[in-house]
Amino acid sequence: MNLSLYSGATGMQAQQLNLNVISNNIANVNTTGYKKNKIEFQDLLYQNPRQAGGETGAGQVVPTGVEMGNGTKVVSTAKVFTQGTLTKTGEKMDMAIEGSGFFRVERPDGTESFTRDGAFKVGPDGLVTTSDGLPLALGLTIDPEATNVFVAPTGEISVETVDGTVVAGVMELVRFPNASGLKSIGGNLYLETEASGPPEIGAAGQNGFGTIKQGYLEMSNVNVVEEMVNMIIAQRAYEINSKSIQTSDEMLSRINQLKR
Repeated sequence: MNLSLYSGATGMQAQQLNLNVISNNIANVNTTGYKKNKIEFQDLLYQNPRQAGGETGAGQVVPTGVEMGNGTKVVSTAKVFTQGTLTKTGEKMDMAIEGSGFFRVERPDGTESFTRDGAFKVGPDGLVTTSDGLPLALGLTIDPEATNVFVAPTGEISVETVDGTVVAGVMELVRFPNASGLKSIGGNLYLETEASGPPEIGAAGQNGFGTIKQGYLEMSNVNVVEEMVNMIIAQRAYEINSKSIQTSDEMLSRINQLKR
């Protein structure tokens, strides 16, 4: 059996998935709080016609064996939670996490999700929500008559009104033992999974949690130049795998012509 046909096919399929990941990263280069994906591969099972270390008929030990691989497969598309660039917006409700942590967001079904997107808005009832209208899990509200809002690096939110300045609440952060195990559901949101571990709630700036910067947004951590280089590599790898299939086909064709 000509294994190169099957190995080349798995390589083409793997590089197609690689290109899908790269394209998604590039498409989200301007998405607030987006974390890029990295794809990881593993080789498939090997055929071993001759085992290394086996004994020959004369009692000799074979120093090396014969292994023939069956190609590759994709085993992971993990998120890379490196810090994105902090961009100044000047908006009082824009918040960026500098360091470790996520904001807690309440979904319509009452469950919690988590995000690095701090582009918050204040609704007509004073409730602080995401751009999609999902409220923060804290149920934080801002007085509609407030003249200014101050967010400390520790997450303490103070509201200035005609009667003075009062503390409206404290913005808590959460983190996970394995953030790469979180499930992406779109809308810049993540869900807890068995792989991520349970969330740990804490105050910003304490016990390893990041600090909050008011008037800033964390942009995507995608490096366009790096992704373009990865795209070129994926394209060339795809072409070479297709070439191996073409070469295998030509060899089989040549064998079929031996009788002529």
